[in-house]
Amino acid sequence: MIWQTTRFTMDLSSPKIMGIVNVTPDSFSDGVPNTHLQTVLSRAERLVKEGAHILDVGGESTRPGATPVSLEEELARVLPVLRELVTWGIPISIDTYKSAVMQAALDLGVDVINDIWALRQPGSEEVAAAHGQCGLCLMHMHREPQSMQVEPLVGDAVVPVRTFLAARIQALREQGVAAQRIILDPGIGFGKTVEQNFSLLAQQSDLLSLGYPVLAGWSRKSSLGKVTGTIDSPSQDRLAASVTAAVLAVDRGARVVRVHDVQATVQALKVWQAVVLQSLAGPILSAV
Repeated sequence: MIWQTTRFTMDLSSPKIMGIVNVTPDSFSDGVPNTHLQTVLSRAERLVKEGAHILDVGGESTRPGATPVSLEEELARVLPVLRELVTWGIPISIDTYKSAVMQAALDLGVDVINDIWALRQPGSEEVAAAHGQCGLCLMHMHREPQSMQVEPLVGDAVVPVRTFLAARIQALREQGVAAQRIILDPGIGFGKTVEQNFSLLAQQSDLLSLGYPVLAGWSRKSSLGKVTGTIDSPSQDRLAASVTAAVLAVDRGARVVRVHDVQATVQALKVWQAVVLQSLAGPILSAV
């Protein structure tokens, strides 16, 4: 299975790690009060050294209740970062739902559009279709960031998420978007209850049945805090839970995991991969 992006054809036969680079002062987990360019680039450099395969840059927080950021402010935050990162020889993703930010990022050579609205905002679908090559991450979100946790999804989550993503795939395919450009994100924490989030992980195979790679974004999410009793602690205290969720998602077929803690996730997936390789090798007969 491959994922076609602007400059890279990514082989997803082994899981890939997307490192989070927030250029925001108010993200729920790792907002950077000082969004000075060098501060952000230093974090990005550390993520690459730790083993990130992709860097995902975002200039607007999408935490529940977050205040929207103007187009001008988002561009001012992300463009200097993207301009540097595209020279690093690694796939770069822009986390945005604004078509003008998408276009500006693509003009710089960015490889992936990662959109929490799944290209439903005005102009975004057209930008993605016109580009012809960039990777597209389509996420399910119930309502919008300001209200998604005030009135979360009711009832089963798996079927509505699958139905929504199937519809978005069809819409893009009708626009001429190649299937290998598309990857799917169930949107953990975006307008869903704790139980619904874990049902999406437990039944991740339902999303895989659509025939597209799945990206899992469990890192430091509040659902992990709820089940581990760390909901009132800093989100960084959810390291073990985040890594566990990432491994479980990969074990259930996710091909990309979006994480804050790259080094720990890399190590955990190496252990997982060693077990998988031994399972494929079969039992080793001892000498008689």
